[in-house]
Amino acid sequence: MNLQVLPQAFSVCQVFDLSKVDSTREFVFFAKTDEELSLVCETAFAPQNTLAREDGWRAFRVCGVLDFSLVGILAKLSGVLSEEGISIFAVSTYNTDYILVREVSFAPALAALVKAGYAILE
Repeated sequence: MNLQVLPQAFSVCQVFDLSKVDSTREFVFFAKTDEELSLVCETAFAPQNTLAREDGWRAFRVCGVLDFSLVGILAKLSGVLSEEGISIFAVSTYNTDYILVREVSFAPALAALVKAGYAILE
């Protein structure tokens, strides 16, 4: 399986509303529940009206469109990283999955994934 490194720095935020979010950017993920509104976006374009914010994330995506019948994609990736003590923040879209890790863990994460047989595309 191929993984593509995304060059952007990302932030994980909790926001009050989406009024200051630039949804025209390439990467904007948000989730709303009865308890919160979360946002993952490029750090350079993170809104100022965050309730909480964690900068310093890097990301890679699983290449290709994943069929809904596929089982264990995230489990295998997170298992490899878990064995190295690397925590993740995962985001899934209709087409594929994205894995975010803290910047300080990014190089070790990629090394562990290569060792596990994943191809890394820059």
